[in-house]
Amino acid sequence: MNSVTVRVVDLETTGSRPPAHAVCEIGWQDVTQGEDGRWQVTDSRGSSLVDPGRPIPAVTQAVHHIIDEDVVGAPRWSDIAPTVLRADVVALAAHRASFEQRFCTPALSGGARWICTWKCALRLWPDSPSFSNQVLRYWRKPVGMDRDLGLPVHRALPDAYVTAHHLRDMLAVVSVAQLLEWSEMPGLLPRVVAGPDRGKAWRELNDAILLSWARDRDEDVRYSAQYEIERRGGGGREPPIAPQGQLFG
Repeated sequence: MNSVTVRVVDLETTGSRPPAHAVCEIGWQDVTQGEDGRWQVTDSRGSSLVDPGRPIPAVTQAVHHIIDEDVVGAPRWSDIAPTVLRADVVALAAHRASFEQRFCTPALSGGARWICTWKCALRLWPDSPSFSNQVLRYWRKPVGMDRDLGLPVHRALPDAYVTAHHLRDMLAVVSVAQLLEWSEMPGLLPRVVAGPDRGKAWRELNDAILLSWARDRDEDVRYSAQYEIERRGGGGREPPIAPQGQLFG
């Protein structure tokens, strides 16, 4: 069979909002389907520092420990990004992929589709105490993961390596197509994320409180509350995806 690969990408940046902020490191790790049909985290991985073209703020240096002196002479983002993102893969992947997609624009990636392992973890492992990359790592303890390759945290290659193990285990039970579909929908949160009902399952809320959450500003919260409303109504289907203020007439 022809091999099929998904490339996991992780970025370290000067901040969260381009163009005010820019990339200072990219890491990647491939997950490939072998001849036996099983998905594997391969030896195809790498990383590169990136010259962000601006000073790295102290608050972000404190997260990833990349300093201005580290990126002197590193390639610019517009030069390095296409060499990593335009690989022979069926999809790119990242944990909370919406962040990477702010910087990995379609022009740089060639219009690649993205798998968000955070959104997929919400669906596949709803009992996890949290859905961060690192909490999933220690809660699930993926088989075969080299602890040292997954460190230090908040560096691009180690984080991509950890995410790749979550992706591999997801692909053991569902298809690439299913992960892509979930990734292109809002996140289905298993529990309330704020307020006095924080930590409760949506099914524990009364109808009035559930309706108030279904009007929330956050897309994932609105969608998750509406999902429970649909379930109670016996619809047996995904709720419609509507912008704030349009879930109810």
